[in-house]
Amino acid sequence: MPLITTSYIEQKTKLPKIGRYILAQFDDKGVIVYQAYRSEIGHFAATHGYFGGDRFSLTRMSWIKPNFLWMMYRSGWGQKDGQDVVLAVKIKREAFDLILANAVRSSYNPDLYPTEKDWKRAVSNSHVRLQWDPDHSPTGGKLERKAIQLGLRGEMLELYAREWIISIEDISEFVWEQQQNLVDFDRLIVPSETVYPVTDAKVAAQLQLSSYYIPAC
Repeated sequence: MPLITTSYIEQKTKLPKIGRYILAQFDDKGVIVYQAYRSEIGHFAATHGYFGGDRFSLTRMSWIKPNFLWMMYRSGWGQKDGQDVVLAVKIKREAFDLILANAVRSSYNPDLYPTEKDWKRAVSNSHVRLQWDPDHSPTGGKLERKAIQLGLRGEMLELYAREWIISIEDISEFVWEQQQNLVDFDRLIVPSETVYPVTDAKVAAQLQLSSYYIPAC
């Protein structure tokens, strides 16, 4: 692929500190999302360029995260059981936009749906779940900024697993190397990420994104 990386200290100064933002590495063609799997699933995906094999299930929801450090928090820097193979998956940009457009919050929010019944109907009709959770520092400290994760099931998961992938890279070694630098943030290297622009006002409102952020020079 490979990942474009930068200094954590340098990147930290350029990102919003509060609010709901999609942080990601992207270009005109695609967006990188992260997943962590047990070795059988992760190695198969990295070798074949798609998700499959005996262990990968299309009947369970699969969560993708465009924010590297959020993935590191959830996977314990690849140390949690069953999350030892960390993958950087580049998917088509139009596919990522489609996922966002179909995302439904995993819990009822009266600002988005008149009644809980309306929300439940939206959940049943969508194959994408959306969760906003506190983002975290490299060592796990909770931040005021929110991080997004997206759960895929049904048709969306099938398309993601086979048709939307541009490339898959096993970044487990990179993750292990950077984990050693958590004692000195001056040495910590992370994937370069910026705020992902959602230009459709209706989708941005449905996602409850904060106002578009312009980084400091």
